[in-house]
Amino acid sequence: MKTISVDPEARTVTVEGGVTCADIDAATQEHGLATPTPTVSSVGVIGAALGGGGGYLTRKFGLTLDNMISAEVVTADGRQIRASVDENPDLFWAIRGGGGNFGVITSMKLRLHQVGPQVLAGQIIYPFDNAGDLLRYFRDFLEQAPDEFQCYPFCFRVPPIDLFPEETHGQPVLDFVICHQDPNASEFVQPLQNLGEPILNLVGPSPYVDVQTGFDPNLPKGQRYTSKAHDLNGLSDGAIDTMVEYVPRMVGALTAAYFDPLGGAVSQIDASATPYRGRAARYGFHIIAGWLDAAEDESVLGWASEFHGAMAAHATGGVYVNLIADDETERIPSAYGANYPRLVDLKQEWDPTNLFTSNYNIPPN
Repeated sequence: MKTISVDPEARTVTVEGGVTCADIDAATQEHGLATPTPTVSSVGVIGAALGGGGGYLTRKFGLTLDNMISAEVVTADGRQIRASVDENPDLFWAIRGGGGNFGVITSMKLRLHQVGPQVLAGQIIYPFDNAGDLLRYFRDFLEQAPDEFQCYPFCFRVPPIDLFPEETHGQPVLDFVICHQDPNASEFVQPLQNLGEPILNLVGPSPYVDVQTGFDPNLPKGQRYTSKAHDLNGLSDGAIDTMVEYVPRMVGALTAAYFDPLGGAVSQIDASATPYRGRAARYGFHIIAGWLDAAEDESVLGWASEFHGAMAAHATGGVYVNLIADDETERIPSAYGANYPRLVDLKQEWDPTNLFTSNYNIPPN
């Protein structure tokens, strides 16, 4: 189920259930159009949209779910129906953030926006020694940045590859991963390049489709991963200090931790308009711990759990549902907050026997 239908005049795209972010970007960028999707290209578009779907375009155009126009749904009783603002509106509300709890989504129509084919993108990587000061500068920098600009402050250990000086291999770093929708915005980005001596400073015009695959090599298939996340009220001094404390103790060859700037278009939609809770959150925080050997399980999981627990003091209590780990099912209600009771009622209406459980499950009444 990989069919993609782009309507460049209406600026819409319809995708079937097997379409990935790489697939949709390739098809829509032929027309200089895009919809917000996650930054790992192997992620399924519909799966991302059912929980949220955030990425480089989110501050300007909202989440993937905010761009959903309609969906074709197979219900628990075997009916094939459409969900939209005008058809089965309660179901349409539920699937825009409520996950795969209410039916099987066989296709989805999404809104497109003028993006690319070139954007300004790249990485500015600094030694971790002054990470606290750099993150505080970034916090102030982002406050006056346009919504067309996105930057993820990423923390990881330098891999042993020729791209980096040998003396930096294995050392923790702070990486400003940037994307500005204006390929000519280099002057705006320059202050982030002048905060000291970067280990790597690669920023310039780039095809949007290439930017969207930039994280792929860091998440090879078949390895051991866990996810820990929080919604944050802002990038407080306490949150920054916690990052600075725990990153030097980071374990796992594929591990990273980062802040996800939100706000913009995400915050301009009422919190009750969709199940997605994090409208008021200013940042997300995410640990993606990755390692290669089962012998490392205890050390990696212990570090990630301790780090996550320490960051909770600076969090809203909410969490982005697509980032909940398999062993955190008790956190599912916190992903929805005040919207959770309505989801439970709609689960009772659309799937009273809880047929659809291979998800972040919302049990019926």
